[in-house]
Amino acid sequence: MVEIGRRMYDKNLIAGTGGNISCRLPDGSFLITPSGKAKGRLSPEDMVVIDEGGSVILGKGRPSSEFRLHTYIYSARNNINAIVHAHPIFCTAYAAAGKPLAASILPEIVLTVGDIPLAEYGTPSTLELPGSVEKLIENHDAILLKNHGVVVAGKDLEDAFNKLEIVEHFAEILYAAEAIGGAKPLSNEQIDRLMKVKEIMK
Repeated sequence: MVEIGRRMYDKNLIAGTGGNISCRLPDGSFLITPSGKAKGRLSPEDMVVIDEGGSVILGKGRPSSEFRLHTYIYSARNNINAIVHAHPIFCTAYAAAGKPLAASILPEIVLTVGDIPLAEYGTPSTLELPGSVEKLIENHDAILLKNHGVVVAGKDLEDAFNKLEIVEHFAEILYAAEAIGGAKPLSNEQIDRLMKVKEIMK
């Protein structure tokens, strides 16, 4: 988790003390980054282990104030074992503009993360935030949080980080495409072919 935090900082996906990272442990508890510390400069001793209610089991610091978002997603998705929440520039710009990211622009996005919908605004650090993703998380691994940032779920920390990096790269491509007339979506036939490829890849 320390390594993932450093990568997120080095890739400009987080700034200052923003963002948070967690993973599900074999005993059903959760390892999560501490509140108020820069994720690019953490040590293993900084991490906090919490239960599903957010109570600290192990660690000296306070868990991320967004722990409710993390524990809700874990409760909704048994196949998810790691979550990253960040405020990367291009994803957050689209979230602030109220625009989701449609996967139908690039084959790689169709085959990896799929559509990246926009959740309604939820006040950070409250139950509003997990509530905002309730209708979306079952079918989406990456969700833009309106006026806030993005949350990405993966089978493990490496998978979650990779998806975060892919989604931000995609948002940057869309932003650049808008400057030269806008991105042109793939046809329904092209999407259907990609979905068949995706089934084969499973």
